[in-house]
Amino acid sequence: MPSPNDRRYLESHEWHKLESDGSTVTIGVSQFAVDELTDVTYVDITKTAGPIKAGETFGEVESVKATSELYVGVDGEVVKVNQEAIDNPAMLNEDPFGNAWLIQVKASDPAQLEKLLSAADYDKQHGA
Repeated sequence: MPSPNDRRYLESHEWHKLESDGSTVTIGVSQFAVDELTDVTYVDITKTAGPIKAGETFGEVESVKATSELYVGVDGEVVKVNQEAIDNPAMLNEDPFGNAWLIQVKASDPAQLEKLLSAADYDKQHGA
């Protein structure tokens, strides 16, 4: 299944979707990442508020196979965390591109998203 075209991607498998207000970026993990991890069993968001820089970690996801750190691709401020996904990590297995988003960042420069991978480039790297 191809990755959604309405977002940009990091090589580390986080998707970034610019919301309609033009500055809020919703971030989650890709279907490819979920498939590689298999059953996600734990989500830990360590950066729940305040400033964050592109390339920094904001948490990790754990599965029966591995633990993976989560990275942000834009500078800004963490403004919202999806507590439901933290409380119910199985959501990531079921709906990684939808209700299982992880954090929202108010981007200081939304143009940074252009530096991230397009859906086609991300999928090309991962054989989708």
